[in-house]
Amino acid sequence: QANASDLKTFLSALRLAHQGTDTGVLPLSTLVPAKNSEVEKPKTKMTITSRRDYPLTKSFPYSLEHLQTSYCKLARVDTRVLCLKKLRKLDLSHNHIKQLPATLGDLVCLQELDLHDNHLESFSGALCCSSLQKSLQFLDLSQNRLRALPLEFCELRGLVNVKLDDNELERLPCRVGQLSRLRFLSAARNKLPFLPSDFRRLSLENLDLFGNPFEQPNPLVPNIQLKIPLTLSECAARATINHRIPYGCHLLPSHLCEDLGVAKTCQCGSACLSSFIQITVTMNLHHVAHTVVLVDNMGGTDAPILCYFCSLRCYSQFLDRHLQSN
Repeated sequence: QANASDLKTFLSALRLAHQGTDTGVLPLSTLVPAKNSEVEKPKTKMTITSRRDYPLTKSFPYSLEHLQTSYCKLARVDTRVLCLKKLRKLDLSHNHIKQLPATLGDLVCLQELDLHDNHLESFSGALCCSSLQKSLQFLDLSQNRLRALPLEFCELRGLVNVKLDDNELERLPCRVGQLSRLRFLSAARNKLPFLPSDFRRLSLENLDLFGNPFEQPNPLVPNIQLKIPLTLSECAARATINHRIPYGCHLLPSHLCEDLGVAKTCQCGSACLSSFIQITVTMNLHHVAHTVVLVDNMGGTDAPILCYFCSLRCYSQFLDRHLQSN
């Protein structure tokens, strides 16, 4: 945007200086400070809501902190967006995106990610293990084609608000209770038959699970996966968790570490892995959320939640209490 004649004069002076010409004969003009009105401030926000306005030849300003590119029929995330290291809010809603690049996790300042109304069929576990673990606070994955979320999803410990409405989710991550900062969760109109047992650990302000085909809990019809006697690996795994023995991939094969990471907890507080008794019981959602959207049109706020037992003894003790209370 420089003045053409001034630019030519500058280049001419630069060439003469490079050739060793005496500074006294260089065609230098007096420097005049620029006025505030002439200085363009760094652009921090850009909103694009149509395909015709989407920049194809120009780059996005590197100073951007908030970028919205909605209704642009994007089939993938633009690689130019992945270079915006100052980006705090990224809105890619109402597009045709099917897959997210792992490099999206390189946006170290990203706090809000809106992917509402796209064609996503999966959410990468690699993203959950990136810098988004600490930065991401708001995530909108509603109106996509998700059937499940990866186990690593619960590594996004900074999440405060998560929207999962209108997908095809058949389950929530089993370690969802690790999201200790989560305050707003909506997963309405999915295909959830029950909630994971770890769901009890959440402390929410608002919860919406309306329109899921929750099954009717029946504690008297258990799913028995007990192996008697316990295998050596089951005994070792239970002892490792119950006694809080440190472990890691430098000590154990990675698949064993993954199994230990998703261990189930019995009502007695002990751990169990592949040998357990599973049932579903009723939980009032007000135990985990201050405000609860009705689960169904009948005005209910109860939902089935998984419950595990490490032995027949623990299950029989539960049955005694259950029958007495009824």
